[in-house]
Amino acid sequence: MTGLAISTTGLVHIYRAHGHDVAALSGIGISVRPGELVGLLGPSGAGKSTLLQVCGGLLTPSAGRLQIGEHNVATMTETELDRMRSGDVGIVLQGAGRNLVPYLTPGENIRYAQEAAPRGRDLPAPEAILELVGLGNQVDTPLTQLAPGQIQLCAVAVGIATMPGLLLADEPTSQLDHHARDDVLAALRTINTETGMTVLLVTHDPEVAATLPRTITIRDGRIASEGRSGEEYAVVAVDGSLPLPPHVAELLPAGTLVQVTTDNGKIQITPVEQE
Repeated sequence: MTGLAISTTGLVHIYRAHGHDVAALSGIGISVRPGELVGLLGPSGAGKSTLLQVCGGLLTPSAGRLQIGEHNVATMTETELDRMRSGDVGIVLQGAGRNLVPYLTPGENIRYAQEAAPRGRDLPAPEAILELVGLGNQVDTPLTQLAPGQIQLCAVAVGIATMPGLLLADEPTSQLDHHARDDVLAALRTINTETGMTVLLVTHDPEVAATLPRTITIRDGRIASEGRSGEEYAVVAVDGSLPLPPHVAELLPAGTLVQVTTDNGKIQITPVEQE
């Protein structure tokens, strides 16, 4: 399998609330390589789940460019988006139950999801998919007999039932204890490494973020920083603006006059005393 790349440029999503236009995404630009495992971080309302849903074609961008593999998502019809989601993009919605038919077993849920797969695609048996996420012995177990972590793993298994090139997972570890959380993360890593599938997941948990090879932090609908192997980096926007990390922003309140200089390749930001 070849994972799908994600590329966005100037991505904007505006929605109407209480008679006002609200920008959930304000010119987002990201690039995810095929086969990457990337986490979207940020506080509640930052826009991370909105970005995930736009990438999955569940929300329509108001402006900008969005490319998923060969799909120009911003210009696709609903029929084309349905076809993309049934074959190339798997989605795990927040809340495991939203991804499952409650009266079906894990194996039956996977078979049901596979009915939407493109004709001729060679799909693994439900047993093999459940084995991939660590539920190989739960194929015929009623969902009511599974623990919360196992139900979430089942939701992930359904998300990859058609072997898509991209898996989008919205808060897959929320409301789980540490052991179940770690099992879900292990399953996502296994999917990524063993299949080559690109995985983009939303989380607000810093402990989860610390385990991911790459993270993208969103604040107020914009890219605030990137993290790689635990190190956080600020990202210069297209307009040249540079969002400051929270611990630095505390030292430089809005309106602070600063002097920006360079010294042997290093950039220095120095507050200027005002009379």
